[in-house]
Amino acid sequence: MRDFAVQVTHRPGELARVAQALSKRSVNIKSVAGLNIGNQGVIHFIPNDVDAARSALQESNIRFEEHEVVTVLLENQAGEFAGISGKLSDAGVNVLAVYVTGLEGDLVELAIIAEDPKKAKKALE
Repeated sequence: MRDFAVQVTHRPGELARVAQALSKRSVNIKSVAGLNIGNQGVIHFIPNDVDAARSALQESNIRFEEHEVVTVLLENQAGEFAGISGKLSDAGVNVLAVYVTGLEGDLVELAIIAEDPKKAKKALE
């Protein structure tokens, strides 16, 4: 699974520009997260088709970064996120992004985007 990160300017239409580029190539977004700080924003998403997403962004001249996704399944209760955050911290893993990719019953699946995905996987075993 791959995560795409697109930096955008904080103004109307930026999200639509990215979404329309993906739509033209029939890319379905499995999970998405976005935020704004000051005049800049970032959109993280996991596509159903990595190659099509990459091509769509390139063809639309949209700059992006691509990362491996480390997934972790947690119980949906207080302290679970603190536990995995502590493990990553203890292992010296720098986290670039984290967002929910699924909910089922009492379980939450998180996507963790780390500078060193192999180190993150090992820390979370």
